[in-house]
Amino acid sequence: WTKQAWILVVRDVERRDPEQLSAAYRELFVAAGGGALGLFTAVRTLRATHARIAAPLAEAGITLYAQHMDALDTATLVDLFRAEENACLLGTDALRDGIDVVGRSLRLCVFDKVPWPKPTILHKARRERFGKGYDDLIARLRLKQAFGRLIRSETDRGVFVILDAATPSRLLAALPPEAPVMRCGLRDAVTETRSFLVNSDAPVDS
Repeated sequence: WTKQAWILVVRDVERRDPEQLSAAYRELFVAAGGGALGLFTAVRTLRATHARIAAPLAEAGITLYAQHMDALDTATLVDLFRAEENACLLGTDALRDGIDVVGRSLRLCVFDKVPWPKPTILHKARRERFGKGYDDLIARLRLKQAFGRLIRSETDRGVFVILDAATPSRLLAALPPEAPVMRCGLRDAVTETRSFLVNSDAPVDS
């Protein structure tokens, strides 16, 4: 896993600031040269980010697709993303849980924050029944699903980034324990992403 995937937790992005969050997605996507999936826990955050990064990415020669923005269904967006090795795709839970993109077309996955369950009436009832650990269980499952989008075969390589300094270490237990975890600033995350993916065409040891 050391040669196959890295996990970065960025600690200096104020995710509630649309400018900072968008800048983080933009810089990471450019560092990877595309091939990136941006995941969001709220549609409004996705829309705000898309509005800020679409033009800069286009100037860098990177095509950006987005759920809830493009007039295409999710399956078509995924097909386009899969076919273009250096495109980027923004989405919410449907992309987190249910797409299959093998190879360099998906080499970077960026999550805006820990995907805690929303405090709905149903969630409250389940939490009362299963206890406080229920929230952790759901968040771990969602992180595992998101990471699973990145590594789909033994030859895939990629970087998994969480833009949430408050990510508890206990949740990262859902991810492969052999994959290195680094907590760092955005500048270092961009550098590490670029460095790791430069040699992503090299074979992965089985």
